[in-house]
Amino acid sequence: MRDLAPPLRAVRAVIFDTDGVITDSARLHATAWKATFDAYLREHPPRLPAHWRPFDISTDYPLYVDGKSRREGTTAFLESRGIKPISETVEALAAAKDRRYTERLRSGNPVPAYPGTVDLLHALLEADVLVAAVSASRHARELLVEAHVMSLFDTVVDGSEADRLGLRGKPAPDLFLEAAHRLRTVPAQAVVVEDALAGVEAGERGGFGLVVGVDRTAGRNRTDELLSHGADLVVADLCELLMEGAAP
Repeated sequence: MRDLAPPLRAVRAVIFDTDGVITDSARLHATAWKATFDAYLREHPPRLPAHWRPFDISTDYPLYVDGKSRREGTTAFLESRGIKPISETVEALAAAKDRRYTERLRSGNPVPAYPGTVDLLHALLEADVLVAAVSASRHARELLVEAHVMSLFDTVVDGSEADRLGLRGKPAPDLFLEAAHRLRTVPAQAVVVEDALAGVEAGERGGFGLVVGVDRTAGRNRTDELLSHGADLVVADLCELLMEGAAP
């Protein structure tokens, strides 16, 4: 039996980001973005030589697209390469990325949930803590079903819901606030768990009681950035938020 660590013992709800926190799907997004942007840059080279470099998953992904909607991520990356975002171009690139991501998602190789996250979810449910999943992606529900964890969540706020409700993307806190509202919990009594810089910033902006950053990189080289963007604490795996309980 494992108990919740002290930071989680007095909370009423925990709201999880999906990609990279619940499921090992951030890598699919990153490779789909790289293929999309690299193809565009080859066909439309930026004017300045300093902007000719291809999309870098280790630096460009967390800085410009991770945690954001496809349109916002596309706009941010184009601007980083000195390219003025035109609505038609943004829409075309966002759609191309979505096609590539969907192909990878449905390739026949299920994307697993992280074991440490699943362990934490079960401990939260045993402690009667409400849990929600949020994502800027409209494929979040499909991911959660395929990873066999959909039934563990009290509510899900995904990209489709965001579009329907007119919710702003991260770093605006709208997705998390909507999840807290559905859980009938005020932000001060809830926790946000995120691996994206835009996500931890959204948690801080939303006034959540605790913002947990997740840094799965080798060497924990994103921890300082997560802390500077709004995380209160950073873990390498969510099993760090569990403790060994007393034997029954």
